[in-house]
Amino acid sequence: MVSFKELGLVNTREMFAKAVKGGYAIPAFNFNTMEQMQAIVQAAVETKSPVIMQVSKGARNYANATILRYMAQGAVEYAKELGCANPQIVLHLDHGDTFELCKDCIDMGFSSVMIDGSSLPYEDNIALSKKVVEYAHQHDVTVEAELGVLAGVEDEVSSAVSHYTKPEEVIDFSQRTGCDSLAISIGTSHGAYKFTPEQCTRDPKTGKLVPPPLAFDVLHEIEKKLPGFPIVLHGSSSVPQEEVDTINKFGGKLPDAVGIPEEQLREASKSAVCKINIDSDSRLAMTAAIRKYLAENPSHFDPRQYLKPARENMKKMYIHKIVNVLGSNDKL
Repeated sequence: MVSFKELGLVNTREMFAKAVKGGYAIPAFNFNTMEQMQAIVQAAVETKSPVIMQVSKGARNYANATILRYMAQGAVEYAKELGCANPQIVLHLDHGDTFELCKDCIDMGFSSVMIDGSSLPYEDNIALSKKVVEYAHQHDVTVEAELGVLAGVEDEVSSAVSHYTKPEEVIDFSQRTGCDSLAISIGTSHGAYKFTPEQCTRDPKTGKLVPPPLAFDVLHEIEKKLPGFPIVLHGSSSVPQEEVDTINKFGGKLPDAVGIPEEQLREASKSAVCKINIDSDSRLAMTAAIRKYLAENPSHFDPRQYLKPARENMKKMYIHKIVNVLGSNDKL
């Protein structure tokens, strides 16, 4: 058993309370590699922002659980090395699907876990979420649960259709599970193809797809039911068109990739939404920089040569999200 406190990490309880009160959201960036981790830490330190480093089940299998633990500890020490005396870094399991996985992450030093029972019948979701909460709280680890289903595909999480969270269920669910935060479905979606062309309209000037608006009416109803309770949005990448265009220019094929408009995420950040998940934007920024570099430097083969601009491009994207979308800068 390794406590997250031994690694210098924090849980989400205090940072969420401050975010709800302050009208901003904490960035939750998924990572799989050292370069992503470095970019996240650099961006958080430079903007003086708390940050959640997320690991999916797939990322954990890819990177190795033990290595991830030391990477998280390294992230804290790296932040201090960069000049942040008291970094606020969470290591969070994204979309844990079993009690056993959540328990293993807690035992390995994660400071926060998500149990995703959203695809289960309502009572089964409650039972599973409550079981995880009871174990996690013994170790001061915070728990995110999910009510409602997001469409899209990301790692091992997929659904063909979304089901909005029912506001009338949130009080019962949160009270019976004891969860610390609640992921809801209001129209966000996983992956780089969040909406089909049929779900969108086209901008007559640019020909680009314009996605449907988020269901803010559902969000506001949930806020009324659970005043001050931390709400989480998954699938909130904006799929920056400039990164998509770069990927397509240098050999990629991402037709009609579309994400959540940043102005809608900015609006959500000012509400009870205090954690916003961003994964695909990082992947796009990394891939765009690598494709561009290799196309322009065909004789280069040293991974450091193309991973350095990839890291810089991700860092630029993270800083933009923190400062211009989520508003979590200068909160340390």
